[in-house]
Amino acid sequence: MSVSTKSTPGLRLALDYGPLLVFFAFNFLTPGPAIARIIAATLAFMVAMVIALGISWWKTRHIPPMLLISGALVIVFGGLTVWFQDERFIKMKPTFVYTIFAATLGFGLATGRPLLQSLLESAYPGLTAEGWRKLTRNWAIFFVLMALLNEAVWRTTTTDFWVGFKLWGAIPLTLIFAMANVPMLMRHGLQTGEPIPPPE
Repeated sequence: MSVSTKSTPGLRLALDYGPLLVFFAFNFLTPGPAIARIIAATLAFMVAMVIALGISWWKTRHIPPMLLISGALVIVFGGLTVWFQDERFIKMKPTFVYTIFAATLGFGLATGRPLLQSLLESAYPGLTAEGWRKLTRNWAIFFVLMALLNEAVWRTTTTDFWVGFKLWGAIPLTLIFAMANVPMLMRHGLQTGEPIPPPE
C-alpha cells in the first residue's frame, strides 16, 4: 500500500480538532464529580493525541510542528493532571501552547524569518511578503490575548465553565479571528481557498 505524502484539508481538521472533541465528549459523558470527568477526559485526550500523531505520520510521513508541540504539551500536562489528580495542569496547557506559538511568531517577526509562511503557505496562495508579515503579527497578538484569557478563565471559574469556554469560546474565537483576517489577506494578494487557522 502506498502512503500519501500530502495532507488533505479534511485530514488536517480531523488531526487538529479530533483529539479536542474526544476530550469534550468524555468530559460530558463521564458520570461523577467534575474532577472524575476531567481526569477521564484528559486520559482520552492523551490517547487521542497519540493516535493523531501516529495517523499524521502514517498518512503523510510528516508531523506538523504545531501538532507536535501541542501533542507534547498534552502528554506532559495531561500526565501531570492524572498523576497528581489535579485538573490545574491540563487547564494550564492552552496557556503554554498559546505562549509558545506567540513567542515563535514574534521571534520570526523580529528576525525577518517567515515562520508562519513556511507552515501555511499552501493555505494562502499568492499572499505577498507584507501580507505574511501582517498575518504573523495578527496571530502573535491573538495568541498572547488567548493565553491571558485562558489564565483568567481557569483561575476564576469552575472546571465545568472552563471546559465550556474551551468548546464554545476558544474555538469560535479562533475561527472568527481567522475569518476576520480575510479582507486584509485579499488586499495583499490572496488568490483562492479558505485560510486555515492554526490548530487549537
